[in-house]
Amino acid sequence: MKTRHDLSPSLNFHNVLSRSPKMHVIFELVEQVGDCHSTVLIGGETGTGKEQIARAVHATSATAGHRSGPFVAVNCAAFNENLLESELFGHEKGSFTGAIGQRKGRFEQAHGGTLFLDEVGDIPPPMQVKLLRVLQERTFERVGGSAPIEVDVRIIGATHQPLEKLIKEGKFREDLYYRLNVIRVELPPLRDRPEDIPVLAAFFANKYARPGHPLQIVPEAMEILLAHPWPGNVRQLENAMERACVTARDGVIKPENLPPDVRHRSLKKKSVLQVDLSRPLPEQMTEITATFEERYLRRALKRTRGHVGRCAKISGLSRRSITDKIAQYKIDKEEYKK
Repeated sequence: MKTRHDLSPSLNFHNVLSRSPKMHVIFELVEQVGDCHSTVLIGGETGTGKEQIARAVHATSATAGHRSGPFVAVNCAAFNENLLESELFGHEKGSFTGAIGQRKGRFEQAHGGTLFLDEVGDIPPPMQVKLLRVLQERTFERVGGSAPIEVDVRIIGATHQPLEKLIKEGKFREDLYYRLNVIRVELPPLRDRPEDIPVLAAFFANKYARPGHPLQIVPEAMEILLAHPWPGNVRQLENAMERACVTARDGVIKPENLPPDVRHRSLKKKSVLQVDLSRPLPEQMTEITATFEERYLRRALKRTRGHVGRCAKISGLSRRSITDKIAQYKIDKEEYKK
């Protein structure tokens, strides 16, 4: 696959790349959210792109003229209780050892914009109470201060943990959950949107290629990428493509350029179909059919060296159908003519 992949508006939504119908539903929701000030909670496995969706919500709001302030992100899992309080609310000079001056917290920094709270499930219980108060009253005091500070901030939370389970375990406040969970966005894992793998792989190949040295992904390598379950999701795919770009030679990414765990695990999982009973069978059958159809076409094009007529004969489809499907799956048949 050539790295000059089609990144038309239908694939690129505020720097989130996808041709998956599931993601396009999310894009539509994000567009609607941009016209309001409601709190958003983004769920999804690690590496699915929760911060990118949060930035898309912010960008949509800015485009609509609702949020002209900055996008400010904080990883709640990176701080203990005391440090997180100072990080979010700021502190006054002398409020604790090392506080040599006044400092504005992330809430103040995000005034008029968006505050992204990543990994909200890791917020310590005492801080959950303080965060709830800010969400309710939109005011707070800096650590060591007493003057109330008002802020106009859109809050977007994100978590890879099931907050409902944490609530049952007494680790997360139910009232805070309902304050955060006004508009819910649930990101599907990469394994449930395989049609995005070629798009993202081509993008990352272009991103990490040496300047002036574009890279192609050979069909055999693409088949491995499509077969891999990607437990680390988009982040893992990006890391794999960065490694492939570093080790690639002669302008092509081959199977041997991919990380060993991706190559070996993909070979073992290649014929295993993932069953998800939480989703309708017709929906999953559509995805499986599309994934298999694209692989079939790529192999047929490889055998016929990109000849559409002979590919049609092998597949039993009309030349017109093959041409339409090549366009549908964004396959560059020129790469098979070599």
